[in-house]
Amino acid sequence: MRRRNKNFDEKAASQALTGGAARAAQKIELRDDLAQSPARLAWRELRKNRLAMAGLYTLAVLYFISIFGQFFAPFHYLDTAPQGINASFHPPMKVRFFEDGRPQLPFVYGTTLENGEYLPDRNKKLPLRFFIHGTPYKLWGIIPTDLHFVGAEDGPIFLLGTDELGQDYLSRLIYGSMISLSIGFIGLSISFTLGMIIGGVAGYYGGRIDDWIMRLCEVMMSVPDFYLLLALAAALPDTLPPAFNFLLITVILSFIGWAGMARIIRGMVLSVREREYVEAGRALGLSDLKIITRHILPSTFTYAIIAATMSVPAFILAESGLSLLGLGVRPPNASWGNMLSAAQNYTTLTLRPWILAPGVAIFITTLAFNFLGDGLRDALDPKSKRL
Repeated sequence: MRRRNKNFDEKAASQALTGGAARAAQKIELRDDLAQSPARLAWRELRKNRLAMAGLYTLAVLYFISIFGQFFAPFHYLDTAPQGINASFHPPMKVRFFEDGRPQLPFVYGTTLENGEYLPDRNKKLPLRFFIHGTPYKLWGIIPTDLHFVGAEDGPIFLLGTDELGQDYLSRLIYGSMISLSIGFIGLSISFTLGMIIGGVAGYYGGRIDDWIMRLCEVMMSVPDFYLLLALAAALPDTLPPAFNFLLITVILSFIGWAGMARIIRGMVLSVREREYVEAGRALGLSDLKIITRHILPSTFTYAIIAATMSVPAFILAESGLSLLGLGVRPPNASWGNMLSAAQNYTTLTLRPWILAPGVAIFITTLAFNFLGDGLRDALDPKSKRL
């Protein structure tokens, strides 16, 4: 009996020690949380969300390739005869790592055209070369070079096939990302800047200024976005330079999207403009501009970051839709939208499924932004429980 009681006492003491250690560890972790900045806490919470991190890494890769697109593209996107060979609707070449059962460095087989069909030619082995010299270009329009990430010395490689004109589809997809991905951030920076400033002014001053601004927002939001885009894009003359056309489309998309942001920022400013730190700023004689920009608008940044992440896909989809209809970025310039125009033909789509690659790129980008936006919303939510 005494031995049983002794064992029970030892077990109880062990559990008490274990429970005390766990509580102590929780207190230490909580104290560390309080000592960390909100940004570090948000990053720690974001890292726990696997989908959000997958979206973040995917977007990082896509934008890195887009920034250095001329380097990653095997050829120039307008080149209809890469390395002197024109191949209309050439299927993607398969990258191989084995030959006759033996491991090899990555290579592709060249092709021969027989009865209108491209067939692999085992006598034309094209080893892949990285950091190879090829078509000259100017990186970002400044640095002249001819260095490309991947290529072959003995013939062209079409890793994603070619289009109707014989242009390398992978090169056009990468060049298209330079437009389709950048238009989202450029348009977002303009529309969100307008939305935050206009919404902040309306919420801070109130009265007639608030009434006039809100009526303007309601008018802007009552106009169907897509039909307005169609009308404005159709009004652009065909003789505009590609860069100017791209700029105009970006501005059009930006001026359509600011109203919703302004209304939400205005509501948030109304809730904080009478708080103590704002009254303290007025008592110290700070100007209205400093109070709005230094004390009021920063309190809305959490929502702005989340909304910005969720809004970038809307800009990308809008540009893709306009370009698909021939009203956005026009050929021969490459964007994901106008590249998809070839997929409208069912016969072409059935025989040449690789022309759907821009649609896959749009889908992956949109999904990655949505995953990241959901993760940021959970990580930056002040009501979430962090232990």
